[in-house]
Amino acid sequence: MTKEEAREEIARLSQELNYHNRLYYQEHRTEISDFDFDTLLKKLQELEAAFPEFVDENSPTLRVGGTVTKDFETVEHKYPMLSLGNTYSEQELRDFDQRVAKALEGAPYEYFCEMKFDGVALSLTYENGRLSRAVTRGDGTKGDDVTNNARTIHSIPLRLGKDGDYPSAFEVRGEVFLPRKMFDKINAEKEDIGEPLLANPRNTASGTLKQQDSAAVAKRRLDCYVYSLLGVESLIQTHEEAVHLLEKWGFNVSPTYGKCATIDDVLKYIAEWETKRLDLPLDTDGVVIKVNAITQQRLLGFTAKSPRWAIAYKYKTQSAITELLDITYQVGRTGAVTPVAELKPVLLAGTTVKRASLHNANEIARLDLRVGDMVFVEKGGEIIPKVTGVDTAQRKPGSQAVVYLDKCPECGTPLVRTEGEAVHYCPNTDGCPPQIQGRIEHFIQRNAMNIESMGPETIAGLLSHGLIKDPADIYFLTFEQLNGLEFSSYSEKKGDTVTRSLREKSARNIIDAIEKSKEQPFENVLFGMGIRYVGRTVAEKLATHFGGIEEISKASYEQLLEAPEIGERIAQSVIDFFGSGKNADFINKLSAAGLKLKTEGGAFVAASDKLAGQTFVISGVFKGFERDDLKNIIKQNGGKVVSSVSAKLNFLVAGDNMGPAKLEKANELGVKIISEDDFLKMIN
Repeated sequence: MTKEEAREEIARLSQELNYHNRLYYQEHRTEISDFDFDTLLKKLQELEAAFPEFVDENSPTLRVGGTVTKDFETVEHKYPMLSLGNTYSEQELRDFDQRVAKALEGAPYEYFCEMKFDGVALSLTYENGRLSRAVTRGDGTKGDDVTNNARTIHSIPLRLGKDGDYPSAFEVRGEVFLPRKMFDKINAEKEDIGEPLLANPRNTASGTLKQQDSAAVAKRRLDCYVYSLLGVESLIQTHEEAVHLLEKWGFNVSPTYGKCATIDDVLKYIAEWETKRLDLPLDTDGVVIKVNAITQQRLLGFTAKSPRWAIAYKYKTQSAITELLDITYQVGRTGAVTPVAELKPVLLAGTTVKRASLHNANEIARLDLRVGDMVFVEKGGEIIPKVTGVDTAQRKPGSQAVVYLDKCPECGTPLVRTEGEAVHYCPNTDGCPPQIQGRIEHFIQRNAMNIESMGPETIAGLLSHGLIKDPADIYFLTFEQLNGLEFSSYSEKKGDTVTRSLREKSARNIIDAIEKSKEQPFENVLFGMGIRYVGRTVAEKLATHFGGIEEISKASYEQLLEAPEIGERIAQSVIDFFGSGKNADFINKLSAAGLKLKTEGGAFVAASDKLAGQTFVISGVFKGFERDDLKNIIKQNGGKVVSSVSAKLNFLVAGDNMGPAKLEKANELGVKIISEDDFLKMIN
């Protein structure tokens, strides 16, 4: 392919990918499958790696991230990002309306209402139809430049349509958020690999947007709703017109807005959305009410902190007060022990709440909980209720502070707590019943071996009869063992233990599902093994990099670190897992059962040997490549990328803004330091 052909193909692919991104994120429809989209994206990535001179700063490939930022530049806002005044009552809203009416001296006016999203405010600047800068609110006058991270958010247009009638420069305000489904998915993955759970979507979105590595930001799949347009006063007369312009130009605008003629209409809008908002894909905490006409907004002006033409009505937090009856403890698959508040049943947000999460020992201490306390329970955006405080005025005399248990509630093994972690663990992995059952449930889940028809009750029954002791034993079950098998389980509906039995059809379905699961690819098997910190994505990376279970089990610590996205903690966990004799027996049983313990294509094979036997550390920011691109090029040419500088290292590829530590260590050890240009000479 000639350079001109490459340039044209890159432009064509970029246009096509931008089109499909807009369909998906702005219009909520698709014309191609995820596989087809990923194929187009991969083709573009390959072309850009081969012809870096044609990479556009707003290429769709930047959605996957790869830029590492050492420090965020502080930027002064052209238009201050002021906060809004808050109110929680109808009367205060009517007082606001009276102030507006008085200031406008009898002139007619109307309001525009929008949901108040619980996310992170962001200012987006566009120049000639391209995103040029994204800045956080900061203190309202200055914020952090997070442009590289904002580019990974698919609902933020990198460039507007060529035929748009937008001005040469303008600013858009929006709210970055983490959709609840994504938040739940992240926490499910964290639970799978034994990591502490995230607190809430808002904090997660905020922390994600300030990550140093944009590739890590891209994985979180943040979203953004825009709600304000600045610098286009000549084009609009009302806020409503601004919103419609944003929609026309391809921005993601929440469809929850509404125009209200009077304050009574505003109150109707607030009442309508008090329950409807719970069905939205993100958390909301109120309604923003704005005077619609721009000229009237200017007339009303600002206070030192907020506009006089807008106010936020905050919904009251869904909360209740009830008695803490007890604190129980749950043991998960990884041995993590989670305290649970057992509550006197109370109605909250339309459901009866009996239990609430307490997270860990630190949270219990922070709340100073005592059994018998009257506690405040809230249910905000989170599905699971949480205890937020104690009414100490109602505390019973003689109550004692909760002493966190020091032994496993299931097997009696003394608990351990790793330094720097908040969670207590039961180390008895082979003898603690809920850990054993949890590992089997993890093994059969859809993202692992996908063994249908075998639920938790059936697993518990098999364990109680001694038919299985680990996940591998599933593959040696027979129809005769299952048919007619009786076991007891607790029924929530009946409030008692009931006896169940497997009928012939159920037994046959389980055997068939077990047999079918042998077709699952190696990465699913690896994920199903339940190695701590090895989630679905990491399992895929390990499988692709090494090719099979034997190669992974024999890999050294340094060799594991060479695999994409494998850090020190994961590498050590893999070493520990395969160093266990019991796990070796477990893998042998899986092999005997006929599971796939190699990838279909085997391990990665380099395209050339130009860098064979050479090891590289990549550090800093590069002009022509993202760091992942350089890693792939090294790998394609037979070299290896490692994470740390040692005497065995051959080359340190030094980019701009690299940290001093690696540079100093490389100089001390006599490691050759090369530039981006030096590296290119090695492969050309």
